[in-house]
Amino acid sequence: MRITGGLLKGRVTQTPSGKMAIRPAMDMMRESIFDILAPELAGKSFLDLFSGSGTIALEAVSHGAKGVSLCEMDREKAKTIIANVKMAEDVGERIDCHFMAVELYLRRCKKQFDYIFLDPPFPYKFRKELLETIDRRQLLTEGGKVIVHHPKEDPLPEEIGALKRVDQRFYGRSIVDFLKKEAVNPK
Repeated sequence: MRITGGLLKGRVTQTPSGKMAIRPAMDMMRESIFDILAPELAGKSFLDLFSGSGTIALEAVSHGAKGVSLCEMDREKAKTIIANVKMAEDVGERIDCHFMAVELYLRRCKKQFDYIFLDPPFPYKFRKELLETIDRRQLLTEGGKVIVHHPKEDPLPEEIGALKRVDQRFYGRSIVDFLKKEAVNPK
């Protein structure tokens, strides 16, 4: 896979192999997502959940994000992720890697992020619950966005707590929803 834009554009990332191989986000889809995010990503924090190879986190760094973290539970992918994220050092950044179940990470996380990218395996059935956890634990900054990649057959509601869909893109059998954390109106 290649980084599709920004400072690391064209750099090639490794992909884990074996029986637990990843389903990488399509280059076209990744490029489209980051074309949408690029104008607002510089200096913003970013969390890549179900990271796989770390390529999404690297795309965020390549487009100027600061304070980038990733989470992947499959420790067999750790070696590949660690090798890939070293690329961030070439642009003076560091990606924080967490190797644990996403659900556990979200329960323990004490940080807020401006962007959270969520790309679980297609058979995963708890996307809505993860979004509810992100909302309930206030892991997204006000005005921040969650980007969720999911199959057409498993649609998400337009609103989950303070998270409201502001954009939706279709890529073959895939949908990418952009949910924004709405400002809380003081009374």
